[in-house]
Amino acid sequence: MDLSEIVSWARRKGIDLVATGDWMHTLWFREIQSQLEEVSEGIYQLKVESQKSKVAVGPGDQGEVKFLLSAEISSIYTQGGKSHRVHTLVFAPDFAIAERINAELLKRGCNLASDGRPIVGLSARDIAEIAFSVSQRCLVIPAHAWTPWFSLYGSKSGFDSIDDCFGDLAGSIFAVETGLSSDPLMNWRISELQRRAIVSFSDAHSGPKLGREATVFQEKNGMTNDKLQMTNFEYNDIYWAIAERFLGRNEGKLQIASTIEFYPEEGKYHYDGHRSCGVIQSPEETRKRGVICHVCGRPLTVGVMYRVDQLSDHELFALTTARKSDTVGVTSLSHPSDETRPPFVMLVPLLEILSEVYHSGVSSNTVLSEYHSLVTKFGSEFAVLLQISLEELARFKGERLGEAIRKVRNGNISIRPGYDGVFGKVEIFGEEASEPDTQMSLF
Repeated sequence: MDLSEIVSWARRKGIDLVATGDWMHTLWFREIQSQLEEVSEGIYQLKVESQKSKVAVGPGDQGEVKFLLSAEISSIYTQGGKSHRVHTLVFAPDFAIAERINAELLKRGCNLASDGRPIVGLSARDIAEIAFSVSQRCLVIPAHAWTPWFSLYGSKSGFDSIDDCFGDLAGSIFAVETGLSSDPLMNWRISELQRRAIVSFSDAHSGPKLGREATVFQEKNGMTNDKLQMTNFEYNDIYWAIAERFLGRNEGKLQIASTIEFYPEEGKYHYDGHRSCGVIQSPEETRKRGVICHVCGRPLTVGVMYRVDQLSDHELFALTTARKSDTVGVTSLSHPSDETRPPFVMLVPLLEILSEVYHSGVSSNTVLSEYHSLVTKFGSEFAVLLQISLEELARFKGERLGEAIRKVRNGNISIRPGYDGVFGKVEIFGEEASEPDTQMSLF
């Protein structure tokens, strides 16, 4: 996951803007500072001389991949007599501000060289205070906000509200990040999130995992995403697109158009359970049976869905999405009564789809070869999943692939939910797969 690797996979995926990650680490800070050049205020790209190879992936490969300075920090601390573990994302407007934040953290005894995601004894509020004291234009966003162990709302170590976590700085937290085990609909059920943006990022630790979740920005004047690639946007535009809902205004030229979501059931903390005992429970089962494992008597890991149910506003609990399909059959989901909420689509990564189509592992030569063939032909993974007609896909790689993409686009799949660190299992052609109106309810 060096910069050239990130760029090559971002091109394959169809990602125009990607986070650097980890600028709080001294060595990585020097790496990105030496290899990136600013192309507009707060937006960077890889210097030509730093690129190991320029990967041409087809007709969709237009323009350079841009970078935004981001870091994730892990806070482990005690507050109110309870231990908390919260992961927080910090986006910086430029290198100078990032460097000043690092200096402030070092003054407080933080060991920034220990890990890419440093572990500190400062509270999430302290992290926000440091970032905002250096620059009010920083963005501080709770990462994977619902995972049990290291998040804002986590059942094992989190808080019940943004106010509890960030105190007097809660009014400067403009968004939360969904994480793999939740989606916008689940977050829309929370009262304090009505005024905040819901963003999605891939949380990737390897190139192939990039883009499994994403936030799509578009120009406020309605220009298409293709034309956005050619736009000279700035950090300020990203800042205002994310802050718009909370602040009630947008002084930038971008807005959030939609998000691309992992199916939340596929996330490894969606349901409650105990991995070592093979116990998995839905929220309904947990309400009946309790949170103690009936096999070993130890506490279950309470998952995201139960936690959302626990914290959701009663009036919002029965919220459902409005479904709409475009000309190539991609189903988007939107808020049933709030048109200002960006819609979202749920996808299965292309490597996973090909694995089922060809009955081979996601890292097998067969699957990787077919993946690169499709990306080279159609420009990017997002193009294959969201834009290319089923007929064209079937002509190129056969009816089985076309049918698999169709089923993913309209939600006609079956998922065995993930729990206690075990990813959910997607079945596209399994016997349990059914049409969307009868498939297993996500909520």
